Amino acid sequence: MECGGLMLILGIESSCDETAAAVVENGRKIVSSVVATQIEKHKIFGGVVPEIASRMHTEAICAVTKQALSDANCKMSDIDAIAVTYAPGLIGALLVGVNYAKGLSLSSGVPLVPVHHLRSHIAANYLSYENLKPPFLCLVVSGGNTLITEVKDYTDFKILGRTRDDAAGEALDKAARTLGLDYPGGVNLDKIAKNGNSDSYKFPRPHVDGSPLDFSFSGLKTAVMNLVNNSAQKGDIIDVPVVCATVRQRVCDVLIEKTMSAAEKYGYKTVAVAGGVSANSELRLRMANECEKRGIKLYYPKLCYCGDNAAMVGVQAYYEFLSGNIGNSSLNAAATMPIDYR
Repeated sequence: MECGGLMLILGIESSCDETAAAVVENGRKIVSSVVATQIEKHKIFGGVVPEIASRMHTEAICAVTKQALSDANCKMSDIDAIAVTYAPGLIGALLVGVNYAKGLSLSSGVPLVPVHHLRSHIAANYLSYENLKPPFLCLVVSGGNTLITEVKDYTDFKILGRTRDDAAGEALDKAARTLGLDYPGGVNLDKIAKNGNSDSYKFPRPHVDGSPLDFSFSGLKTAVMNLVNNSAQKGDIIDVPVVCATVRQRVCDVLIEKTMSAAEKYGYKTVAVAGGVSANSELRLRMANECEKRGIKLYYPKLCYCGDNAAMVGVQAYYEFLSGNIGNSSLNAAATMPIDYR
């Protein structure tokens, strides 16, 4: 495909364990998308090792960027803006992408657009649904973050509820690791849960007293750890599929209940789900059923866009660029940053 007169954005993503680059046209169309995953390396350790992730990003980022440009049949002179994830995430991993993008921008003269990681996860829905536009309500749920936000406009967000401790994805990952499942834990827990029911183990139902839209998953994670440790001491055998099914059910219960409560309270009839945990099979099925009962239109990304990728970065960057959010050589990475920053 030859690059024409439309706006082309080169997106770069390196916030965790995926090194990715993509070329996106006018914020809605993927021209190319390349992802170099680190899963096999981190699987050895049962989770992401930040120092290893940073080094692997350094090794891969040039190649994935060149491949994305090649696949799009583009040169840097065809690119109108360079987008990069700068927060939140693993600080060392983010710095690789940010510094690479800054250097690319400086050497090419192409404008630099900083992109918030969670905003780009929400923007993954725009890739799957061309007609989706704000305002809508969104549940953002991943390994590092869980929140309910109003998407008032493409760059205007208001947080209604957030996790007080562990994110839902972290609880799923830690439960899986405690049960001896391979990394990525949440994905494997979801698969194994399909072989069990959720009636045998009495795990707590996560909640936050006095904050009906906030989340807390540390108690559930601790309950799984205690079950495994106590069973080992007593010599009891754990039914792993049943534990997986119960943990998955508890997490989905609270995610769905709070999202539906927020939609009712704030009058939203359009709801989206975003982030890595939006790929969870039970969450997708049950959320769809609950929305259908209430006459709510539900959106969630195609499975290929649920995980980290650079296409979603390029999509969100289009709207950030139009709103005047342009970076410069002083841009720095940040391990934490709220989605509703100004």
